[in-house]
Amino acid sequence: MSADVYRTAKKVLPVDRPKRPRNAAATREAILRSALAAFSRYGYDGVGVREIAQRAGVTGVLVNRYFGSKEELFATTVEISCADHRMFESDSATLAKQLTDRVISKTEANIEPIDPLLLILRSAPNPRAAEILRESIARYFEQPLKASLRGPKASERAAMILALAVGFQLFRRIIGSKALAHASRASLSRYLTMIFQQLIDSSASGGTPIRRKRVN
Repeated sequence: MSADVYRTAKKVLPVDRPKRPRNAAATREAILRSALAAFSRYGYDGVGVREIAQRAGVTGVLVNRYFGSKEELFATTVEISCADHRMFESDSATLAKQLTDRVISKTEANIEPIDPLLLILRSAPNPRAAEILRESIARYFEQPLKASLRGPKASERAAMILALAVGFQLFRRIIGSKALAHASRASLSRYLTMIFQQLIDSSASGGTPIRRKRVN
């Protein structure tokens, strides 16, 4: 093997990546970034601590020292992925529009695949991973969204809104539905906002959507 080929090979071999400096915060962040990418690509059952550590430039022992186990690392990764729930802090008048803008923006063709969504889809078959996902989604998404809804069956409506959002992302970005991929942003925004608004609006007595009077 020539010296040039040897040097090239060394650059692409994960085992030869230089170890990271001893910086606790930077090391922890690197491990979490590696875990998000790995769990999103392979799912909970498809990757081990050793592979995650290798990509982060650390040892498996160090990963366990920071997080205790693969399960705890996964739980922390999911928690960080779900932690941004600021969109649910809007009032009912603007919530539908904010949800629509966020969901459509995440599925535009010029962005990278959605790591948290892929993490959910590829890790859910594992029972323990599904339990962790369910608990985090309930805490960071369902409960804040439920608090923004008035009227009966807020829990059901919150879950339906989230299911619609995830389903839209799945069909448009992951599966690549041509009808959704080729539709204009304005058209998708109009329909999604309308459906979200119907689930957000509810009368206290019957749970039917509130009809707004048309302004002439």
